[in-house]
Amino acid sequence: MIHNLPPGLLMIFGGLLIPLFYRRAQSALPLILSASSLVLFLLTPSGEYGEINLFGQSLMMVRIDSLSRIFGIIFHIAAMVSSIYALHLRDTKQHVAAMIYAGGAIGACCAGDLITLFLFWELTALSSVILVWASNTESSYRSGMRYLIIQVGSGVLLLSGAIMRYNETGSIQFDLLLQPSGAMSWGTLLIFLAFGIKCAFPLLHNWLQDAYPEATVTGTVFLSAFTTKLAIYALARGFAGAESLIWIGCAMTLFPIVFAVIENDLRRVLAYSLNNQLGFMVVGIGIGTELAINGTAAHAFCHILYKALLFMSMGAVLHRVGTVKATELGGLYKSMPWTTLFCVIGAGSISGFPLLSGFVSKSMILTAAAEEHQFWVWIVLLIASAGVMEHSGIKIPFFAFFAHDSGQRPKEAPWNMLVAMGIAATFCVGLGVGYPWLYKLLPGEAHYEPYTWSHVVTQMQLLLFAALAFVVLMYSGFYPAELRKINLDTDWLYRRLLPNILGRLGLTIYAMDSGVRQGVMALVRAVIRSLGLRFGEHGVLGGTWSTGVMAVWATILLCLCLLINYL
Repeated sequence: MIHNLPPGLLMIFGGLLIPLFYRRAQSALPLILSASSLVLFLLTPSGEYGEINLFGQSLMMVRIDSLSRIFGIIFHIAAMVSSIYALHLRDTKQHVAAMIYAGGAIGACCAGDLITLFLFWELTALSSVILVWASNTESSYRSGMRYLIIQVGSGVLLLSGAIMRYNETGSIQFDLLLQPSGAMSWGTLLIFLAFGIKCAFPLLHNWLQDAYPEATVTGTVFLSAFTTKLAIYALARGFAGAESLIWIGCAMTLFPIVFAVIENDLRRVLAYSLNNQLGFMVVGIGIGTELAINGTAAHAFCHILYKALLFMSMGAVLHRVGTVKATELGGLYKSMPWTTLFCVIGAGSISGFPLLSGFVSKSMILTAAAEEHQFWVWIVLLIASAGVMEHSGIKIPFFAFFAHDSGQRPKEAPWNMLVAMGIAATFCVGLGVGYPWLYKLLPGEAHYEPYTWSHVVTQMQLLLFAALAFVVLMYSGFYPAELRKINLDTDWLYRRLLPNILGRLGLTIYAMDSGVRQGVMALVRAVIRSLGLRFGEHGVLGGTWSTGVMAVWATILLCLCLLINYL
């Protein structure tokens, strides 16, 4: 019976009950719910469950296979680690929203049809925006509204595409959506666009950099784990082998490097690096071979943990110092040594250092590109690896904890934050060393050995040259200065251009409206004045007429009426 219920439903309904408990108990409930849900998920055998009929269509609410299994496991682990990180929090709405959000993501990655996917897809959007609004600032409200519009819009596209696909094929099952030739119908294209928005494709990505840095300290950790990785799962399920994804992914790996280098807000730097890492996964999906899909799943698993670790370390700094601006930090290693250590481990993982988790997953995608003779793709991914080393592997820990001494001596992070960061750091090291355990979870057979001489030497050369470039640029003064401003890229279109256009259009309409009103009122006044001249006391028609004259007019009118009636 319980198999027929979507995984994550315990977290969703349990989250709704959190307000019924005392404040102290509310903080522990998300951890209990996440752990209990993980146990139920692991006990659920692979298969399809929860089939229901709706309007003559069969909906498969639960489908657990090797692909949904690995994403379900890492989503549960991320929810547990994030819940530990938020144990100090006394905010009911954040605990409720976080559980519904995480449960919705887990339910979505186990959906067997597009309608069930849509329901959980929208649930994640509606619940996650609360984590942005919970900052209770004007900027977070505006960012949250933009985030909500974009995320709900993604769901509308998904539903529209599902309906069109049903009309085209008579099916709403969520399987490979591409035609054998690789072409996409209009319905499939809408679904692809919906997934692309949530995955932060180029030109559709700025909701991520806009909203994540505005979320609460704990909310950003939850956000980093679920939304975009759910989109990666959906792309891997529905569009594996789509060649267009290779070039989209390459663009995603490159363009964030420039913006991350010049960005002052370190949480925005991490948001850009999130785009970069998503690009690796999108490339793997586009290549579509068994090794590439395995690499995508492995990289998503590792990325959720090391990205959460980096966001947690910056969140701890924000919690203690009140800012994550690079220009206002430095020297924090003296008073926050544990946070510094955990941040360095996360930075090493995202950079792909051997013996850390990023190396054993990213190298699979690089090898898949090489095996398919995608030379230029392989080159782009190498350049992107060097770039992420610079902006996340070096910039984040350097400017936050070292660099110039800002004179700040805050307390170390709260114990629960340190525990959560310690667990994530342990996973980063454990997966880098015990990678066979991770490979057993992958959707395909993983006959791959990451620790070969060529892999290790190539990666170390790349990382060392990236570090050397950073040092040379810093000492030569050519490294871009950290500026106290918000850098806009494509969000300039809807944060500057569109408001200006609408503002000017509004002024034009207002001016036209005022002109028309003035013209009409002038005409009305002229008519009234003319009538006054004719019907006023001294007007032609307003004076006193004799009885004879009126009799003549009455006769004329009577004749006209008779003539009209006769004709």
